[in-house]
Amino acid sequence: MSTGIRLGTRRSPLALAQARIIAAALHASGAGPVELVEVTTAGDLSTQPLVQLGGTGVFVSALRDALLTGTVDIAVHSLKDLPVAPADGLVLAAIAVREDPRDVLVARGRGTLATLPAGSRVGTGSPRRAVQLQSARPDVQIVDVRGNVGTRIKRVTDDLDAVVLARAGLARLGLLDAVTEVLSTSVMVPAPGQGALAVECRADREDLLAALTVLDHAVTRAAVTAERAFLGRTEAGCSAPVGALAEQVPGPTGPRLFLQAALGQPTDGVHGVIRLSITGPLGDPVGLGHALADRVLQGADGPWGVPVR
Repeated sequence: MSTGIRLGTRRSPLALAQARIIAAALHASGAGPVELVEVTTAGDLSTQPLVQLGGTGVFVSALRDALLTGTVDIAVHSLKDLPVAPADGLVLAAIAVREDPRDVLVARGRGTLATLPAGSRVGTGSPRRAVQLQSARPDVQIVDVRGNVGTRIKRVTDDLDAVVLARAGLARLGLLDAVTEVLSTSVMVPAPGQGALAVECRADREDLLAALTVLDHAVTRAAVTAERAFLGRTEAGCSAPVGALAEQVPGPTGPRLFLQAALGQPTDGVHGVIRLSITGPLGDPVGLGHALADRVLQGADGPWGVPVR
């Protein structure tokens, strides 16, 4: 550890901010110096919509390759970008305490979703956000956008009336002043894992696994495990219009997990969103996620076996 830890990160301002959060926490824990190593991913090189690129996994493959070849020692990801299926030879060594996972609106004139005029142009690159936006406001126009956080916010003054972004990213960049509304989860269920940072390393690096233990937050890990178990069981994929959020709640015999989910159809018109939820043991997040997914799969008519209404 005396030679330092090489931390792999994407080059975007948000990715670098997130990497510095983990680097500072590691340094404070006594793990030694941390060097940031910037890695360019396929998702960074393309301006195509995420659905055409194959989903958010395009942001992680290059980082995983760097881990496996030994170019970096650890990699920091936005957990929502990680495919559910594990990568051979790698392990999620730590999931840091989660930021507020909700989505936010950045709108002209400090507007809210309810006050946007009919026909307003609302930007998002996420099918999940698009379908929930159209369910809440079928009279607005959804515009596909790509680019970093700053680029998206600037478009509100250029050619859009509003954009939807993750609150966690704005918080980490010090841009919360731009937020005009924090969207309730009754309107917009976040992506599985949204707001959480994952630290990945090689499974054979026992020294790093021990050093990273201090960063792991048990409640956050349980919550995102339930969300990702739901996503994996439905086989919807990272870029599908699926939201899932688990939160710790009190129970009669101790803490429990409340898991809610929203599923919709691609927005080629006005479509509905089905919402469902379940509460279960904090100690069995995988079982909880699978149980909620099984309710979805028991249907027969919708995109994942659910009648969408």
